[in-house]
Amino acid sequence: MMKQTLIACVLLSIVANVHADTLRCGSQLVSTGDRAFEVERKCGPPVHRDLVGYSLSRNDRQEYKLEEWVYGPSNGMLSILTFEGNRLVRIETRRGN
Repeated sequence: MMKQTLIACVLLSIVANVHADTLRCGSQLVSTGDRAFEVERKCGPPVHRDLVGYSLSRNDRQEYKLEEWVYGPSNGMLSILTFEGNRLVRIETRRGN
């Protein structure tokens, strides 16, 4: 019984925060690597936009703005898109509360 409970907890934690490489916006798909204007053209404006901070490039010569855009809820799920500079670097889906 303890083993089954542990497995159930692990599966729930995996489902709670899912990372994907693509997101469907109506009949359009956005993917990591897309530019912010492409995402906005396909998905529309986000319901919320946050400036998270800044990061340095690999050679520390250029600073990139980190932004999170939130879409949804759709079917009880929020989509959180992270942009570094002007590029989509992460798509996270989580259950909206």
